[in-house]
Amino acid sequence: MYSYVLRRLGMMAVTLLAIITLTFFLMHAVPGGPFVSERMLAPEIAAALNAKYGLNLPIWQQYFNYIGSIASFDLGPSFKYPGVSINSMIAAGLPVTLRTGLLAVLCVMALGVPMGIVAALNRNRWPDTTVMFVATLGVAIPSYVIATVSLYVFALRLGWVPTFGLEDWRGYFLPVFALSGFWISFVSRLTRSALLETLDQDYMITARAKGLRQHQILFKHGLRNSLLPVVTVLGPVVANLITGSFVIEQIFALPGIGRQFVLSITNRDYTAIMGITIFYAAILMVMILIVDLLYVWLDPRIKLTKAQP
Repeated sequence: MYSYVLRRLGMMAVTLLAIITLTFFLMHAVPGGPFVSERMLAPEIAAALNAKYGLNLPIWQQYFNYIGSIASFDLGPSFKYPGVSINSMIAAGLPVTLRTGLLAVLCVMALGVPMGIVAALNRNRWPDTTVMFVATLGVAIPSYVIATVSLYVFALRLGWVPTFGLEDWRGYFLPVFALSGFWISFVSRLTRSALLETLDQDYMITARAKGLRQHQILFKHGLRNSLLPVVTVLGPVVANLITGSFVIEQIFALPGIGRQFVLSITNRDYTAIMGITIFYAAILMVMILIVDLLYVWLDPRIKLTKAQP
């Protein structure tokens, strides 16, 4: 187990280095610069700014300087907000994004899995049809459409929740609903398919023939094996929800990481774009590692190390 984790951490470091390299050179390949604006700067001011941030150095030297700062967990300064570092920018937006994302993850697991179970246990009956109809709508309708419609109906017309921001706890309802809508539908469909396949296995038929009760068959034998496909997508889903949806945070004016990323693109804040991209990649790789470790707990037949001959 420990050797496997160490190998994976080494692979994650190599992957993260590749992402850093690709992001760095893509940002420097974009025409223009971080200080390009509608009001043209005097050449002397532009040269002073480039010298301050080291942008006048050769590209290879800028790259190694950036790698050195990343190695010390310093994502660099913001080019658009003097005195603000990317670390502090992420630290300021992370609590909002984290709370919203974790609430969305709870909604996905609390609603998506039970909906899939109900649909599978009532195959071809009205509960199955109802769940699949709702799930199809959730998958087909984009999250920004859900956000816009719910904002108009529940905030503007009915006035049940604030239109934007997080002035009180009600402000989390619509962002969480918009974030989790697609994934609730996706997880419910995935759970239904996996559980239907499991229920037709020989060992499940044997369990029913032994006279075991339905809930024993479901929770002790069926559901644990059926959750493997759900766990497979759980890592990317959690990473996506925790790091925030760029569009959703922009629509609801949430001061999270996603909105900061959108603003950094608009402002051509290159260090912010690179820093948030690297942060997202690191979170995603950590969640994938956690998912691989969960496999062993769900199915002891899965081995993380190679079998000895």
